[in-house]
Amino acid sequence: MAAVTMRLPQVRGPLGVSAPRGAEKHLVAPGDTITTDTGYMRGHGTYVEDDKLIASVAGVVERVNKLVCVRALKARYNGEVGDIVVGRITEVQQKRWKVETNSRLDSVLLLSSINLPGGELRRRSAEDELAMRDYLQEGDLISLAQGVLVQVSPSLVKRQKTHFHDLPCGASVILGNNGFIWIYPTAEQKEEEAGGFTTNLEPVPLSDREVISRLRNCIVALVTHKMMLFDTSILYCYEASLPHQIKDILKPEVMEEIVLEARQRLLDLEG
Repeated sequence: MAAVTMRLPQVRGPLGVSAPRGAEKHLVAPGDTITTDTGYMRGHGTYVEDDKLIASVAGVVERVNKLVCVRALKARYNGEVGDIVVGRITEVQQKRWKVETNSRLDSVLLLSSINLPGGELRRRSAEDELAMRDYLQEGDLISLAQGVLVQVSPSLVKRQKTHFHDLPCGASVILGNNGFIWIYPTAEQKEEEAGGFTTNLEPVPLSDREVISRLRNCIVALVTHKMMLFDTSILYCYEASLPHQIKDILKPEVMEEIVLEARQRLLDLEG
């Protein structure tokens, strides 16, 4: 007979109802009136009708001075200057690579924009163009070593000053603004790279693989419950998952338990 896993119901403490400071969002649905003030300018996701500024998509209202726009809750990634993105090579072309970045169109990485092996500074030659597949080829993740890629909605990745985080659990994450999240083992000693593309193919220890797998499942749990992804929320969820086995984190009741605990800790942190 196949083994059956049973979990008894548990009494959970009440979740704080107070939202973190600055977390209040103006959510709108298509057709909702945002404002009747004619002094505002129409931005993306809005249109004007009968002197009213109306939302054309479901999302969060964002105001920049007099410009009003609606950021869709679920949409393809729209790149902005300064964004950190994780991309996968889809095609090698003449003097450029096509890169999948979870946006409406493929991005382009020029041969002239990469660092040559050894950090050599010079014009790119015909020999460099012939060796493009030695640098990056189809399926490669740009400048990333061994790890796990998790794809989420870009709207769930919180914008921060830095999107590169070394977590105290022994792994690091790159939270791409485009919804691509890369989880990899933290290097014991960070050496200054001279440039170029080098791939580390050394075996990853079992302990590191377990940490990476647990982080991956924690991120899936947070995404399932529509929680914003940033270093603190991921770390709190990881710590809440420690009493459970890695495979059990994806069970609906365990997901709910650890996400509620992480959410409560975030609320307590904000006061």
